[in-house]
Amino acid sequence: MSDIRRISCAILRAGTSKGIFLKENDLPDDPRERDRKIMEIFGSPDVRQIDGLGGADPLTSKVAIIGPPSRPDADVDYTFGQVGITDPLVDYSGNCGNISSGVGPFAIDEGLVRAVEPVTRVRINNTNTGKILVAEVPVRNGKAMVAGDYKIDGVPGAGAKIMMDFAGTAGAATGKILPTGNLVDVLDIAGFGKLEASIVDVANPMVFVRAGDLGLTGIETPSEINGDKKMLALLEQIRGKTAVIIGMAKNEADALQRSPAFPMIAFVSGPQDYVAFTTGNKIKAGQVDLVSRLMYMQVMHKTYAGTGATCTGVAARIPGTIVNEMAGMPSSLVRIGHPAGVIDIEVEVQAEGHEVRLERAAFGRTARRIMDGYVYL
Repeated sequence: MSDIRRISCAILRAGTSKGIFLKENDLPDDPRERDRKIMEIFGSPDVRQIDGLGGADPLTSKVAIIGPPSRPDADVDYTFGQVGITDPLVDYSGNCGNISSGVGPFAIDEGLVRAVEPVTRVRINNTNTGKILVAEVPVRNGKAMVAGDYKIDGVPGAGAKIMMDFAGTAGAATGKILPTGNLVDVLDIAGFGKLEASIVDVANPMVFVRAGDLGLTGIETPSEINGDKKMLALLEQIRGKTAVIIGMAKNEADALQRSPAFPMIAFVSGPQDYVAFTTGNKIKAGQVDLVSRLMYMQVMHKTYAGTGATCTGVAARIPGTIVNEMAGMPSSLVRIGHPAGVIDIEVEVQAEGHEVRLERAAFGRTARRIMDGYVYL
């Protein structure tokens, strides 16, 4: 593999992210050599990723590696990597729900999974978490459908609706929906003081804090937060502290260096009016159950991660968490207001005190293959 000059690849817009999809067998077996190839494909490390396929944005610097199933209850294996832009690192510590929605269509179109009309159910083994995701992909003439009337905020136009069920991802990183066993923990943040937080692990681990406790409204735009260096530093400090508490990092510096993407942090508030920054459309308080702003790779996510929606939706349905406090007790359809609009997720949770059982966590996405061919190294 050392003299390879080109690798087969496809670029897919999946949900509100864009990723490079590669086949496992086309990559080196050695992890370090594999990551070097992936970084070369993306043009990292470089702030513009000018010599590769990366888009110089965390939401477009993502890789999906697809291979044959390594367990009998799956149709394909899928490994997600967050590719560093300025850092020579591929972070495999968690999954991406948006990129996950492209795995089913890719597997069907590549002939890795037999197409069954009208809907093909693809069981995806996410190797990052060891959990099974289920994609329900509409199919026509042996290929995944692209055209449709389903719209998701943060993506122009409409497409065929892909349902993603993440019910099998409870305790993705820690083995527990409530990693500390608590509905609310009190974090001691240096230079800030005591801060209440809810730590929840579904699809990916997350820490939730009240926007008001940070002096925020909860409806800030990406530019407002990303331009505030002190707030970015505080949010990363909270995220790093959480990473240490749940065993994902040795210390806060280690969290930033080795696991910059996960756990994720979100600050939440109750329903309120705001303007979607991508379209200028007004989102009314009555359209959402809560408002949340998600941080990803040390900046604010421009929309909302699919795994983040899963975790937030489940947290909203667990009485006693900070998210539940902000949302009240929503119905099984939890509506989350994000910077570009609203994302809905169907959640069925059985919660008795600190005992929580997840029965369904499903949301709709769309995906589209933009190009395929070879990337030259």
